[in-house]
Amino acid sequence: MFEMIPFRKSNLSRGDDFFTPFFKNFFDDDFFTEMTNINGSFKVDLKETDENYLVEADLPGIKKDAIDIDYSSNNLIISAKRNDSLEETKENYVRRERHYGEFKRSFYVDNVDENSIDASFKDGVLRIVLPKKVKGEPKNRKIDIH
Repeated sequence: MFEMIPFRKSNLSRGDDFFTPFFKNFFDDDFFTEMTNINGSFKVDLKETDENYLVEADLPGIKKDAIDIDYSSNNLIISAKRNDSLEETKENYVRRERHYGEFKRSFYVDNVDENSIDASFKDGVLRIVLPKKVKGEPKNRKIDIH
């Protein structure tokens, strides 16, 4: 039998590591934190009712013109681009940063009336309503485990 012991790197493990604090401070800057939080994705809520499917996507800081929604071959594809720049000048210092990110999510959704799909964007939340072709109860089936 063996025991699992969590491994943590100690700051005291390498006394000669002079540059670690500098790299840590540099990469913990606001710019890098924001870019690492992007992860090429965004949060989405999916809901099914008797009449339609509802998709709500959180896209804060994205402009309406930078969002594309496409539905083809039973696939709903939501993509967005973000391109921001910041310039700050104080005394003799100039700070310029550019933030760029592309987001894309794809969902397989069948039984959709393609001509009646509706989308709205307000306060950073994209809301897409996909009406069903065949209305009625969602088809759920209990599956037994053998």
